[in-house]
Amino acid sequence: MNKLSYFDSGAEKTLFAILACFVAIFPVMNMIFPEGSLLHVSSFQLNVWGKYLCYAILAVSLNFLWGYTGLLCLGQCLFFALGGYAFGMYLMLMIGELGAYKSVLPDFMVFLGYNELPTHWKPFYSPTFAIFAAMWVPGLVAFLFGLLAFRSRIKGVYFSILTQALTYAAALLFFRNDFTFGGNNGFTDFKFILGTNINDPAAARGLFWASGAFLIGVYLLIAWLLKSKFGLVQRAIRDSENRVRFSGYSTTHYKVFIFVLSAMIAGLAGALYVPQAGIINPSEMWPTKGLDIVVWVAVGGRGSKFGPIIGAVLINLLKSFTTRAYPESWLIILGFVFLFVVLFMPNGVMGLWEQIKAYLAKKKSKQVTASA
Repeated sequence: MNKLSYFDSGAEKTLFAILACFVAIFPVMNMIFPEGSLLHVSSFQLNVWGKYLCYAILAVSLNFLWGYTGLLCLGQCLFFALGGYAFGMYLMLMIGELGAYKSVLPDFMVFLGYNELPTHWKPFYSPTFAIFAAMWVPGLVAFLFGLLAFRSRIKGVYFSILTQALTYAAALLFFRNDFTFGGNNGFTDFKFILGTNINDPAAARGLFWASGAFLIGVYLLIAWLLKSKFGLVQRAIRDSENRVRFSGYSTTHYKVFIFVLSAMIAGLAGALYVPQAGIINPSEMWPTKGLDIVVWVAVGGRGSKFGPIIGAVLINLLKSFTTRAYPESWLIILGFVFLFVVLFMPNGVMGLWEQIKAYLAKKKSKQVTASA
């Protein structure tokens, strides 16, 4: 396949090159420039931008489902949180006896009166198992839910409502203290990751590079799928599922596969997010989080490969500024931004230039007609 086939336009190719350079160079500025220098990037800044990259991966996973298949999932945050909890279990076990209670058990288990580690926690001493769990746990949930939903031909707003209900039910379970996942507080106070102190600058750089590399890999994977026959069928399902079904394709199988793949991508994004955020709790799977992801995709441009990345970064930068400067107005501003995009920028930031060109062409055509 020609390399250019990964990009729909020159602008998209340029943006991809900028992203690749940013991922490669940004952590280097943490190493080579001394603290206090204008060019020095602190470990805190690396973690913040690493989280933005994880959000971008999450937005791309939703866009793969919503933008190209027409399935609006309001529970993508659930898969993100499940992946985060899976890797968070490994991080909690790595604390060892450095916790507040000086026990090999996580502090919340000691507080709740546990005498030994629950059986389902023991495999998570292995980082390899934890990483794979961050994929297969969200993937299994998506497979079971998707198989039931798509076999019943549930779609449209009903699918969206059901995914939100699933997310809400899962959040309520995780809020319970006896669910062995830390209740309201979740997991925090991590100490080590893969044998390295999690507060070491080297850990921050490694996590940032891993997040950026995974984002680039996901982008290329989705671009490749979209250029294949699979991608053609996928978009045909979005545009007219009945015609695809009458043509002899099993739309159920396609949708289940796409749903599972998007869930696994979101789960790995959650696994990368947790060590950089330093915490994971049930609030990450609260239904409002799912709506936030929808806004990221809509602002960036649904149905474009790079739009969700731009939308996720822009909205989170805006949130970071607004919650400091105008903390009580953040949700109002977010709502205004979403309404503005829906009414005046239906194709998001990525479609803005084409929208402007179409407007100017229409205006010029009217002028020519009027002067004729």
